[in-house]
Order: sequence, then C-alpha cells, then structure tokens
Amino acid sequence: MKKLFLFILLLVVVYQTRPLWEENAEQYVDLSFIDVIKEQVDTVRENPAVIQAVDTVISEVGSWIGFEPDQSVVQVEKPALAVPDSQTFSVYNVQIGDARKDVEQEIGSPKRHSQNEYGVDWYAYHENYHNFLMVSYDENNQVNGLYTSHDLISSTAGIALNTPKETVRAKLGEPMDKMRKGLTYYILNETDEHDYFHLDGTYVTVFYDVHENHTVTAIQIIDDDLEASKKGMYAAESTSLKEGLEYQLFDVTNAARVTHGLSVLTWDDQVRKTARDHSLDMAENKYFDHTNLQGESPFDRMEDDGIPFMAAGENLAYGQYSSIFAHEGLMNSAGHRKNILNDDFSYLGVGVAFNEESQPYYTENFFDN
Repeated sequence: MKKLFLFILLLVVVYQTRPLWEENAEQYVDLSFIDVIKEQVDTVRENPAVIQAVDTVISEVGSWIGFEPDQSVVQVEKPALAVPDSQTFSVYNVQIGDARKDVEQEIGSPKRHSQNEYGVDWYAYHENYHNFLMVSYDENNQVNGLYTSHDLISSTAGIALNTPKETVRAKLGEPMDKMRKGLTYYILNETDEHDYFHLDGTYVTVFYDVHENHTVTAIQIIDDDLEASKKGMYAAESTSLKEGLEYQLFDVTNAARVTHGLSVLTWDDQVRKTARDHSLDMAENKYFDHTNLQGESPFDRMEDDGIPFMAAGENLAYGQYSSIFAHEGLMNSAGHRKNILNDDFSYLGVGVAFNEESQPYYTENFFDN
C-alpha cells in the first residue's frame, strides 16, 4: 500500500511541477501521457493526505532549485451573515444608510477608492480579493451604494448568491422595464442577464450567470437620491472617471477569479497604455473590433509597445454604463469568460475611452511572460 501511495504521489508531483521541466523535455519526449495523469490527479489530489505530502515534496524540491510556489491563492473565512433588519438586502451585513465608521469597524479599511459613474467613489474592501465588495458614501459618510459578486448577500426574501432567476422573480415580483431620467424614459432589461427592482428606496440590480443556469452572480444596490443625481444613463467623460472605470474593471475581474479558485492578476501600467490606445482608437474612429483599422491584432499592438509575452488575450466591451455592467456582460460571453478565468495569465491592464456620447469603450489586455 505504501508503494502504491508513493507511486501516486510521484505522479502528482510530476504533474504539479510540470511548468519547471516541460519546455526542455518536450523536444525529447512525447508528453501526451501527462493529460492522462491530469485526469487522475484531479481526483487524487482531493485527498488531504496526498495534498499535504505533495506540498511537502514540492517545497523541498523548490528549495533545491530556487522555485517559490504561488502563494496568491489563499483561503479566507466567510463572515457570518445576518438577515437585514430594515431592508430587503444587505451585503456583508452592510445596508444602505449605514455609517462609514460602523462599516469599516466591521470589515476594515478599503484597499482602493476610485470614481464611478455616479460621481462618487467606489471603496473596494477585500482580503486579497476574497470577501470582495464595493461601497459608496454620501456627503454625510453614509452608505448610498453597494456591490458584490461574492457570497456576502443576505436577504429577507431568502435570495443569495446562486439563487435561480425564477426564484428571484417569484420573491421580488416583475422587474422594472424602464427608468426615467429627466424627460426621457430608458428601456431596461434588453437582455436576460440582469433584472432591476425598485425596493426600500433603492434600485437593486441582480446579475445572473448564464453559464450557471441563470443563477445570481452579483448584486448592485443604489440609493434613490444617488440614482437621481445621474441625469442620464451615461456619466460625463472625465479623467477621474476613466481611471476609476479602469481600476474597477481590474478589481471586479480579480474578484471573479478568486471565486473560481484562481490566483489574482497583477496590474500592468505598460499594457494599460496599449489598452487605452485601442479604446481611444475605437471611440474616435467609430468601430468595435480586436483588429484595428491598420489591420493590427492585439498581439501586434502589444509587440509594438514592447511588451514581452508568452500568452496573451484581449477582451472588449462597449456601451455599458459602468465597469460592473461591462464585467458581468463579459463573464456571460464564453470567449471573454475564458480570458478572465485563464490560469495562464498573470498580468492585466485595462484601458477606457469615451465617444462623443460619453459611452465608454473598455479594453482588457491579459498576458503572461
């Protein structure tokens, strides 16, 4: 039995350390057998004894060759959630109207703040992108906006992450189909990817994952007064908003990765410029494509900008009101979702530009080198 265990352990170690030796070995050996090992490893490595043994061996091997295993995927305990006491929804036990000092006493200090489409800042709270939420505050430092894509949703209606759309509508009623801004009515729910509800003096947007049977994947809650302050569906262009949308898309992308067990991406300023240039080119020249009008692909543009990469990918979005809507839409598109959840990528830069109607163009450039 001991020999069998050691043999299995050897196979697991061979697979886990594959990136260290594969490039040199593949020119001499047919490595197709590794795919068979992978199928077995996926089952075997769930055994706690195997996991502990593999970690020990990899650590020893790593010390010999100077390899440090990735520490960016960590486990963080989920907080205890209480049913909201005065509203339909809360996020991380935070409700609209709560005082900022009480919020930060409970969940700590923000990791970043950046301007959103409502002219206020989203404050991002998380532990290496675990237990991720964004909160905005009014002039009195009271909560007037909330967003999360993590299992932090609590509701008097029993709605939480992964609740089916049918259940949401059965509990909350028919979603809104239009919203008035000034003298204009804007049509809502043009897709089946999210629903709007007007509850408790707030506008609640429930996002669904079409790849997970239209179950709840995120929620945004905006106070009536904050929504009313935005006179149109799109905010006026500004440098602060551009940078805010870029960092917000980066943050919500990493938040999605950790919910799928992946490491977080590192922000890259150099490729942000590549992404910005492409967004601006599309906005100014009124097109929407990965290939620009000079026939250059994303990979051509990255090479032109001197960015070394072994693997790369690009996501584009156009016309969404915010980075939240852009991200949730990208996650519902199979090809874009694949880039967001690609374990081969290590870096990400996001570039935003606006057209004449203040509609944002979003470009995400992922890569590894």
